[in-house]
Amino acid sequence: MTVRNLDALFRPRSIAVIGASERPGSTGAMVWARVLEGGFEGPLWPVNPKHAKLGAYAVIGDAGDLPQAPSVALICTPPATWPGIVHKLGGLGTRAAIIVGHVRSDDDRLALRHTLSAARPHLLRIVGPGSLGMVSPALRAHLGAPSCTVKAGGVAWVSQSNALTNAVLGWAHARGLGFSHAVALGDEADVDAGDVLDYLASDPGTRAILLELDTVRAARKFMSAARAAARNKPVLALRSGRADPADGLYTAAFRRAGMVRVDALDDLLDEVESLGVGRVAAGASATLITSDRGLATLACDAFAAAGGMLAPWPTEASDALQQALPHAVGGNPLQLGDDARPEHFGTALKLLAEHRSSGTAFVVHASTHGAPVGEVAQALIANQRFAYRGLLACFFGGLDAATRDALHAQGIPVHTTPQRLARAFARLVDYRLGRELLMQTPEGLPAQIPEAIDVAQAQACAAVAGGERELSGEAAARFLESFGLRVESQEGNAGSSGQAIVDIAIELHDDDNFGPVFHFTVPSADGISEALRVYGLPPLNPTLARDLIMRSPYARQAAPAPALAALTALSQVVCEVRQIGGLSLSLRVYSDHVTVVDPVLKLTAQRSRLAIVPYPRRFEETLDWQGLRLTVRPIRPEDEAAHHDLVEAMTPEDLRLRFFGSVGSFDHSQLARMTQIDYDREMALIATVTSEEGFTRTLGVVRAVADPDNETAEFAVAVRSDQKGRRLGRLLMDRIIRYARARGIHWLVGEALRENTPMISLAKASGFTVTRTEDPGVVGFRMALDEARENGAQAPRA
Repeated sequence: MTVRNLDALFRPRSIAVIGASERPGSTGAMVWARVLEGGFEGPLWPVNPKHAKLGAYAVIGDAGDLPQAPSVALICTPPATWPGIVHKLGGLGTRAAIIVGHVRSDDDRLALRHTLSAARPHLLRIVGPGSLGMVSPALRAHLGAPSCTVKAGGVAWVSQSNALTNAVLGWAHARGLGFSHAVALGDEADVDAGDVLDYLASDPGTRAILLELDTVRAARKFMSAARAAARNKPVLALRSGRADPADGLYTAAFRRAGMVRVDALDDLLDEVESLGVGRVAAGASATLITSDRGLATLACDAFAAAGGMLAPWPTEASDALQQALPHAVGGNPLQLGDDARPEHFGTALKLLAEHRSSGTAFVVHASTHGAPVGEVAQALIANQRFAYRGLLACFFGGLDAATRDALHAQGIPVHTTPQRLARAFARLVDYRLGRELLMQTPEGLPAQIPEAIDVAQAQACAAVAGGERELSGEAAARFLESFGLRVESQEGNAGSSGQAIVDIAIELHDDDNFGPVFHFTVPSADGISEALRVYGLPPLNPTLARDLIMRSPYARQAAPAPALAALTALSQVVCEVRQIGGLSLSLRVYSDHVTVVDPVLKLTAQRSRLAIVPYPRRFEETLDWQGLRLTVRPIRPEDEAAHHDLVEAMTPEDLRLRFFGSVGSFDHSQLARMTQIDYDREMALIATVTSEEGFTRTLGVVRAVADPDNETAEFAVAVRSDQKGRRLGRLLMDRIIRYARARGIHWLVGEALRENTPMISLAKASGFTVTRTEDPGVVGFRMALDEARENGAQAPRA
């Protein structure tokens, strides 16, 4: 996973169009025209040996003759020319290119392979081939051939389809809506959906991400990026192909990644309105405000169909309502009456501001003589500040463009029907609930592996070495019992009390893309309905397992704890024994316990890696330090509050030296990125102490983020200002170096301001070589972590 050089795509400073032209209908002409129409204000260079000038622009004959390296190059030439162009661009220092042309033949595919090889030494990123391009409207950068110029907005659009991207951009343009960025990925030869999600996760101009895709090409990378993005902002996904047998697996993956899956393009487009315009803090409830009883009934039906989210009416609001609006009917929905005036809608918002349990405010209105929609819209704008959890509106019959734009400017989304409004809000609620699952971090084994599990691992290794391909019967029973699972004999469970409630069929298979995946089948309770079939991605913990079993029709007939423990144990089997390539068994559920029936474990010497890495308990360590009992361990999501306190305890000067500039407070989004990490691509070790009252305090943190090739990791370290001078930084540095070596990383690099003498001294004492950087105010650090690199291989730039 890498966002390396993606800033050149999303925030270009200069653009070159290779193959720019004025020939009608040519790709070069379309791309050049769109760049000009967009109004990009940085340097523009058309490149084409067949032209001397294009309008007011002098044309450069060859990419190698560009006056300087463009941030991004748009390549509109035939495939045979791509390798040479990219080689020249890389030599200049260009960091990104978008290939608009398509690969259609074997010769084209060969040219693409050579193009990627030419880009790799220069770390030049490629979007496409076959990409419509990408747009960053805030910079007026239209890179490619979108169907129209695009307004700036708060939602990012990411798609594998050029045609659908053009359709969505046109739809939004007609409604006065915009995007923070829009990306058509094309064939994803290099930059893929995972890379783009990873960048957008930290993009301050993107409040939400809308994703359209058919396939995930690198599931582990995609899951890592999607989880990182969904921790910070809503991510909604549309995948076509419900008839695809693997569709259920995508549903499970999206849910586990914290994304909200939508069923139709209309739903995704509605979120351009809700998320791109609105400032809605979606709780689980809302209050509906309308004038007409018929509208109220229609809207209530819509909300019931979307999940029944109307908040209970605050009883203490009734007296205030009677005084302020004597003709209104209190309750939810709040009916203002047929004679409602525009100002009555503002009064209702003020009234509900006193009662935060009323949730988000929804206004559903059709124009009347006494309350024309334009005047009601102005009343909402004037009183929007009273809507504590945001305000959404639905105006039957539509609005004129000026009124719609005025509502948008104040962060008020407008929908055309109550059904669309209710569904859009329901998806925001789904996102909030999904984030709770996303916070779960199932644990791996500690450094000291329990003896029973150690025995099971040895059993599996010996079986594979002996040529066995499966364990069944007594051998499988002994193996599973090492993990605390109770296996029922063929004669039945003589010690059980009562009859079994249900047998849940559980299978594990090694998916080519997502790795080990559970498949659960629960028979219908009535014998008529279809069986419940769901997928689950290990690792699981009890909370994640509960999310699976609570969808079962038998969920309320048995105590949940035994089933949760069993599913968690099966997950541990898969996570800790890599020789388990598949399994099949039944989980027999009784009222107060569960047993495993007929287990068969399939063995393999080579299994795919998990798509999600469990919390690495093996890196936990407790030691005596400076008179304190210090714990050094990987960071977890629940450390956010303590991490906030760590940052608050650092002096402004220490923060400036650490973050290379003046730093204020960190918001939740930034802290989430610090504490909710993917352990497969990043490690953050924190040093903590716990008081006698049980309060845990973080004293320091060290990080290492590896590149996708595991060649180089960049480190950073921070220590509370009141702990400086106690060698805590050295203690943390020694452990991150040890971690990087164990992971097989070849180089550890970092940077510091030249004036940060304590950091420079720490780096030298830890064994780093201090180097120059392109910035005279910054020094670099590098350390070779293996002998081959130490004995002469070229070091990366810090």
